Amino acid sequence: MRIVSWNVNGLRSAHKKGFLDWLAAEKADVVGVQEVRAREEQLPEEVRAPKGWRATHFVAAERPGYSGVGLFARKGLDAVETVLGVKEMDAEGRLQVARIGLLTVVNCYFPNGNGKERDNSRIPFKLDFYRRLFARLEKGLRDGERILVMGDFNTAHQEIDLARPKDNRETSGFRPEEREELDRWIRAGWVDTFRHFEKGTGHYSWWSQRFGVRERNIGWRLDYVLASPGAMSYVKRAAIHPLVLGSDHCPVSVDLDPKVRR
Repeated sequence: MRIVSWNVNGLRSAHKKGFLDWLAAEKADVVGVQEVRAREEQLPEEVRAPKGWRATHFVAAERPGYSGVGLFARKGLDAVETVLGVKEMDAEGRLQVARIGLLTVVNCYFPNGNGKERDNSRIPFKLDFYRRLFARLEKGLRDGERILVMGDFNTAHQEIDLARPKDNRETSGFRPEEREELDRWIRAGWVDTFRHFEKGTGHYSWWSQRFGVRERNIGWRLDYVLASPGAMSYVKRAAIHPLVLGSDHCPVSVDLDPKVRR
């Protein structure tokens, strides 16, 4: 069973760049996308209901052209919840908590800490979002439930997770308080699936759109799949797919024993 996460940087834009060809070729059972930046009715019909996918589900932000997440499932979704219970957060359309048999898949677009002036003014909001989602999932984690949290976390966890850590210590996405919040998740028992299998450098999932940056692999690892201990025992491998184009991010994936659903 393969589960894939991808910040598409605008699903309509990604569609024009071959998203559906990628979706058809990708051997995935569930695909979560972030930064959809469109209401469901604004998406082309072939994107809303692609062939071979039994269920799709989209959540849009109240603000037009902003944020938004979506799920594609080949065999359907048993239930989907979309709110944290905080009006300001829920208005941004950042969350889907989907149940697929005994597996819970959380598709999430975590906030960026940058404000309108490209400062760090949204970091408190970002950290509050992290903490509220952590609290929402904590009982399931403790009870041994099978949970995956995937998406654009908007944080590079360690120095190994970005090409130029010394230059970005004051940049949102690598600030100490943001990294510490991810540390807290890991200490609580969440497993960074990619780092479980790969300890090496040079693995990134986002690159600036400035000319030549991606070609020189000057990137950040912002996209993760975290597994609860209950789910981790079913995870066989995890990967980043930097050769997939169409967005400033690339997809990340995990392969699991299909028994995780039952």
